[in-house]
Amino acid sequence: MQYVQAPGGVEIAYVVEGNGPPLVLMHGGEADHTMFSAFVPHLTGRFACIGYDQRDSGATRNPPEPYGIADMANDAAALIRGMGLAKAHVFGTSLGSVIAQGLAALHPGLVDRLVLSAAIRVGRSIADIAPETDAKLSVLRKDPAANAAEIARYFYTDDHLAANPHLAQRFGGGTRTPEQRARRGALIPGAPLLDLSTITAPTLVLAHALDRLVPPAHSLGIAKEIPGARTLVLEGLGHVGTIQAPDRVAAAVGAFLAGD
Repeated sequence: MQYVQAPGGVEIAYVVEGNGPPLVLMHGGEADHTMFSAFVPHLTGRFACIGYDQRDSGATRNPPEPYGIADMANDAAALIRGMGLAKAHVFGTSLGSVIAQGLAALHPGLVDRLVLSAAIRVGRSIADIAPETDAKLSVLRKDPAANAAEIARYFYTDDHLAANPHLAQRFGGGTRTPEQRARRGALIPGAPLLDLSTITAPTLVLAHALDRLVPPAHSLGIAKEIPGARTLVLEGLGHVGTIQAPDRVAAAVGAFLAGD
């Protein structure tokens, strides 16, 4: 791991794999940069993939204080600048897509091309867009260790979980403390409703057809607010496409970033 200093006493841990134009990868709420372990090898021949850990994730170190999406966007900006880059492509999935929208809206000059996968519109929450799902998850997350397998069904298809039952383990609480989980859990509900029409980066929105957490129609609706944004529906995929089908997601991302 390498580190970049960000404002507020944050030390951002990151790794770089591959060669080519820089591509910053923003992970989901339950994860850290290792969620892209199977995804990155499909892109390293064309891009320098920068996987970093967000606050309260992985090897990144931050003070035990509340923070918001703007702070997370500023962290990403500090990472790009701290690496000496003028700009970078950005891929964000789930919570990472919310941070990516924040970065593109607040620091437009730092984003080359933008990909939002299984995306949640910044300023909207699961309680807002899928209230029944949010209510069920709220009950299940009161005891994540006991309910990890059921929580995982909102993130993966049943067939993929049957073939990879170990994936449910991440939803059992992991290594985060209750305080860390609470800080991260407040990010999406507390995000500001940013004006996406100010995003200037060419944008691709990927919707996952079998996503039980974020309705695909919601993700696709984000593209209507970003000038010139494209959309693509990935059939057969649940919420975490970079783990379920890393080759398919990488193919879509690589083609878009290359301007195809």
